[in-house]
Amino acid sequence: MYDWLIVGAGFAGSVLAERLARRRGERVLLVDRRPHVGGNAYDRIDEAGVLIHQYGPHIFHTNSEAIVDYLSAFTAWRPYEHRVLAMVDGMQVPIPINLDTINRLYGLSLTSEELEAWFAARAEPVADIRTSEDVVVSAIGRELYEKFFRGYTRKQWGLDPSELDRQVTARVPTRTNRDDRYFTDTFQAMPAQGYTRMFERMLDHPNIHVMTNADFRDVREVIPHRRVIYTGPIDEYFDFRFGRLPYRSLRFVHVTRDVAQHQPVAVVNYPQTETYTRITEYKHLTGQEHPKTSLTYEYPSAEGDPYYPVPRPENQALFKRYERLARAEADVWFVGRLATYRYYNMDQIVGQALAAFRRIDTQLGRPAPARPTAAAAETGPSLAAS
Repeated sequence: MYDWLIVGAGFAGSVLAERLARRRGERVLLVDRRPHVGGNAYDRIDEAGVLIHQYGPHIFHTNSEAIVDYLSAFTAWRPYEHRVLAMVDGMQVPIPINLDTINRLYGLSLTSEELEAWFAARAEPVADIRTSEDVVVSAIGRELYEKFFRGYTRKQWGLDPSELDRQVTARVPTRTNRDDRYFTDTFQAMPAQGYTRMFERMLDHPNIHVMTNADFRDVREVIPHRRVIYTGPIDEYFDFRFGRLPYRSLRFVHVTRDVAQHQPVAVVNYPQTETYTRITEYKHLTGQEHPKTSLTYEYPSAEGDPYYPVPRPENQALFKRYERLARAEADVWFVGRLATYRYYNMDQIVGQALAAFRRIDTQLGRPAPARPTAAAAETGPSLAAS
């Protein structure tokens, strides 16, 4: 008998497995339908010997010292500040838009103060900012919106920005200085040995047993457990009772080039041309030295694994119907992106999982005495994390 069946071995499920095993001494079975732990943050050495991210680039950044302290128990860090270029009008220019972006694009020599006025002169007043289009045109005008945002957003979401909630483009700032960092968090770094190694260390506990290539629906009927933590799609848990929640997916094409470097930064976006949205070159992220380089081309898709909840009011209303069902489920906790139908950064997921553990710990009170490790080893499946 397991104390917990945790569905999903990404950040939410793995953090909760570690806390429940280590802090409460309880037995955890962690299952994932993929052949590995780490969720979308999973990284691996490819055929060329280059460390790549299987599901696109994952850059860790946070302002939370507590989250850094927690994860630092399982990894050392490599300092890294993420920089992104966008291919616009045949030039690679910084994104988010900053002073250098505008000066290069238009052949100007504006100062920060002059750029602020330049933006203001082009901004279009919007009385009620509701959509992603409203956010951009009200701040920097329609021309830059068309160059940088409209095409990229339509590829990424399959919808025009005028059809999407304002949160989509509100996440990308506009700057009047020369700061070309994509993020401005106080802590920006990459796990020194990669994300997969960090997850393996997190789950290396005698009370945690991992089953990969395992579907929740098959496991829950045959392996006894007391409680469930579910981090998968909430609509799938309830057999799509009210219909499917819309998601955007991604298709990744991984290639290796026989050159040491392909592009000047880790990520180059393509808002105007190409069917893919961006190219990632991982050696910039990892600091790995290798005579070859590996890249990932990202193609947004309506089909495939769920990555991004589509932020529209009608989708949120549908989620709320599932959320009401979830609240009525006894001994089941719903945690993470897919279970709460919301996009979170990695640090936010860790924070959510740690907060969920504190609620569980308070609600359940003092745990039962830990069972002997040998008995756990005899009755549970073996660790299958890759």
